[in-house]
Amino acid sequence: MSKTRELIISPRVSQTQLSRFLPQLEEEGIKMIYLDPKKMGKMRTKLQTVSPSTASNYVVADKDGTKPRGKKIGRKFQVLSNSDIENILTVAKKGLDFVIIEVKDWKIIPLENIIAKLHKIHTKIFAIARTPEEVRKMFSILEVGVDGVIFSTASINEVREVMVYLGTKSFGMKPAKITEIKEVGDGERVCVDTASMLHKGEGMLIGSRSNFLFLVHNESVGSSFTSPRPFRVNAGAVHCYTLSPDGTTNYLSEVETGSEVLILNSKGNARRATVGRSKIERRPMLMIKATAGGETGGIIAQDAETIRFVKSNGQLVSVTHLKKGDTVMVHAKPATGRHFGMEVSDEYILEK
Repeated sequence: MSKTRELIISPRVSQTQLSRFLPQLEEEGIKMIYLDPKKMGKMRTKLQTVSPSTASNYVVADKDGTKPRGKKIGRKFQVLSNSDIENILTVAKKGLDFVIIEVKDWKIIPLENIIAKLHKIHTKIFAIARTPEEVRKMFSILEVGVDGVIFSTASINEVREVMVYLGTKSFGMKPAKITEIKEVGDGERVCVDTASMLHKGEGMLIGSRSNFLFLVHNESVGSSFTSPRPFRVNAGAVHCYTLSPDGTTNYLSEVETGSEVLILNSKGNARRATVGRSKIERRPMLMIKATAGGETGGIIAQDAETIRFVKSNGQLVSVTHLKKGDTVMVHAKPATGRHFGMEVSDEYILEK
């Protein structure tokens, strides 16, 4: 049975920035933070806290700390040698609910040893990480992984990136009504071949506007003249945006071997995939426009039956069979400016 994995954020921001950062964490679905409640002042939050304060839900006690009633009690340990690991096991057996592990110069082997020794008792293991890559590794060590990672960051985009890896990130999807379909001649389109097998219902978010992205299905279905290629998304023209795991956008022309792309289904559940190859070739193209929730967006895609959108009932529809009035699934929201792919909420922007 797989364990529940907690992503705990240690906000590396100033007191002034904290009042903005905490609501962003709540919006992203974060449940816990590693922070002394005294630093929050009069700020209100639904987030549980892990800290030395007895006002916290999870209390990090010193050596002589007693267990406050109704609280989860734990200790923080720094690991420098095998004797430190034996000490953690000895102390944990006395009734700790959790331990926080900090490994100097961050190495996998000490955590492997700790997990191997503690996974049969009820003490949770929280490890400290400073990059999304470290978070990913900690949750997969010995396939069991730690119970939680305390991720020290000042970037909400890094939080989003980690949540996509954990499979806990979702994006709001809504039906959009097709308003225009038009042949626009030849153009360069991008086929994205991932290093993962994609399932029916999954695809990439693609569009000519960063705030209006169509769910373009993968080629797991095939056609009368082509075999299924379940690792591929024939995404769209080179100028189109795609949403990345960290919440930024990239032009399809920028996607290459080693890039990471966001894979979603029609319910908005997201995961990440690594790009094995990107193919840019000249093909006949279609312009497709749609509206959803007061927003209008478009995409230029290859004019071929293997390019499919996902309808609101989960069925697939080829762009060659698409009609005005049909509804397809999109991720759409009010427009914001972007600078090198990063969202800039205060900037005016108009895209047509």
